[in-house]
Amino acid sequence: MAIWKDAVDLAQLAQRNAGTAASHLGIEFTGFGEDWLAARMPVDHRTVQPMGILHGGASVLLAETLGSVASNLCVDSETHYCVGLDINANHIRSVKDKYVIGEARPIHIGRSTHVWEIRISDSAERLTCISRLTMSVLPRDR
Repeated sequence: MAIWKDAVDLAQLAQRNAGTAASHLGIEFTGFGEDWLAARMPVDHRTVQPMGILHGGASVLLAETLGSVASNLCVDSETHYCVGLDINANHIRSVKDKYVIGEARPIHIGRSTHVWEIRISDSAERLTCISRLTMSVLPRDR
């Protein structure tokens, strides 16, 4: 059974993120399933650190983008919205080129918090970073 409140539309997600940090780093939503959302990010001049490898902060931005978007897709957007509360990341392997793909899956979807695991892999499907994101579910002011 799908966890999403509304139908997921990848083009609409791209449009919603236009002009944000995610779009400036070239993050593209690439797929979804009943309980997961995926996106990819290029490893290029926008996302590397001076040593020429993927910047850990760029991986964290990909992870938080995926978890935040996924979390907001799980709530009624008319009455609630979700914001990041805590994130951690373990960087497993360096990446020098092509792109990385992140996949977010829920660990917990509650009334006031959501917890997501985001796994980021390189283009050869090797794990490069694993992250856990806690989201706060807040009511919209009416």
